[in-house]
Amino acid sequence: VQLVESGGGLVQAGGSLRLSCATSGFNFDVHAIGWYRQAPGEGREGVICLSGRHGNTYSADSVKGRFTISWDDAKDTVYLQMKNLKPEDTAVYYCVAHFLCSLTYMTYSDEGSYWGKGTLVTVSS
Repeated sequence: VQLVESGGGLVQAGGSLRLSCATSGFNFDVHAIGWYRQAPGEGREGVICLSGRHGNTYSADSVKGRFTISWDDAKDTVYLQMKNLKPEDTAVYYCVAHFLCSLTYMTYSDEGSYWGKGTLVTVSS
C-alpha cells in the first residue's frame, strides 16, 4: 500500500483547505483509511477516518462539524475537507491506512498500518 498526500499549505484562521491522499494497492472495500496529525512538539492525534466502504465514520471532537472525509472510487483517493480552520489545527497531516476505525476512536498498529509522508498545514491567526 502506498499513500501520497497533497494539498497542505498556509491558510488564515477561518479559511478552508482540502487535502488529498492518492492510494495504490489499497482496498477500500475492507480496510479503513483516514488522517492523523502531529502538531509541533506533540504526539500523533487521530483526526478522522472511514472504516471501509460499508463501515462507519469517526471524527475527533476537536474537528467535528468542521472536517469531513470522503472517498473517490474513480481516483482511489481519500479527501480531507477542512473548514473554519483554527491556529490549533496547525500540524503535519498524515494519511493512514489499515488501522482500527470505530465509532468512538481510531488507533493504528506500528506493524500493520501504512503511512504517507505527510503534508504540512499551517493556520495563521
